[in-house]
Amino acid sequence: MAEEADQHDAFKPVPRVQVVPQPYDQASFQRDGEEIARYHFGVALRRPFVFPVIGPSGRSLTRMGHPHDPTTHSHHNSVWLSHHDVGGISFWDDHGRGRIIHQQVLNYDDEGDRSFMTTLNHWMDDATHKVLLREYRRTAAELLEHGQWLMTIDVQFESPEAVTFGKTPFGLLGVRMAKTIGTNDGGGVIRNSQGQVNEKEVLWKRARWCDYAGSIASNATEGILLMDHPSNPNHPTYFHVRGDGWMGASLTYDAPRTLKPGEPLRLRYGLWVHGGMPPADVLDQRWKEFSDTKPPQTLVPAKKK
Repeated sequence: MAEEADQHDAFKPVPRVQVVPQPYDQASFQRDGEEIARYHFGVALRRPFVFPVIGPSGRSLTRMGHPHDPTTHSHHNSVWLSHHDVGGISFWDDHGRGRIIHQQVLNYDDEGDRSFMTTLNHWMDDATHKVLLREYRRTAAELLEHGQWLMTIDVQFESPEAVTFGKTPFGLLGVRMAKTIGTNDGGGVIRNSQGQVNEKEVLWKRARWCDYAGSIASNATEGILLMDHPSNPNHPTYFHVRGDGWMGASLTYDAPRTLKPGEPLRLRYGLWVHGGMPPADVLDQRWKEFSDTKPPQTLVPAKKK
């Protein structure tokens, strides 16, 4: 018995959050063995995405597709990256020539209360099979108090030749909220860092953050705070937000942006998955904590010697 006790004392602590590879090109972020998010990256998909995004009540705060227009909005994949115009090609909808194709998982890492995975994607023209962008993406989940958690998405774009992200409100990061959280269907509330409320005031306005919260169950109000990091080149970003449950950070709303070879574009976004409807000063404090974090200098793994 003493020998067994000594052996048990030698065990390493089990991380509370782990990213666990799953069949069919998926990875599950799990808190104490229960899923809080799942990353989908099969090569047959139009783009990788995260679904579900589980709130403190145990229900997903996001959905797949528009609640009233599932066909033309089939590209609304919970939490995803895309852009309407990259070199004149749309990666936004499911009917254009652009596809964001997963190449490989570069690493999985569990750090106790934080786990992440890093992937390499190619933004490719389906018609010519030309790769316009190489995208390195780190998706992380960090546990917070009261069943809340933070998703951080770091992105590094590289281009083999000069390519322009065209002027458009569609892209780069999108969030499709659950139907009952939308202001139209569920009576939810949209707020931003400028004190503006709901679509009429918030749509296409610059802000540090935007929060979308509402009822996810008969006894639970929850939401997602979408945060723009101050290191992003167009900070504070323009937010594209609608009463039907759509929320996005628009990288090139006001002007195009050209990416040149040897000049990577790095971006960082945060999504605080929270309970209740926190007051504005609490939301602002959460953004300040996020803004103090430093993005990785590079997402490209070092070459093995």
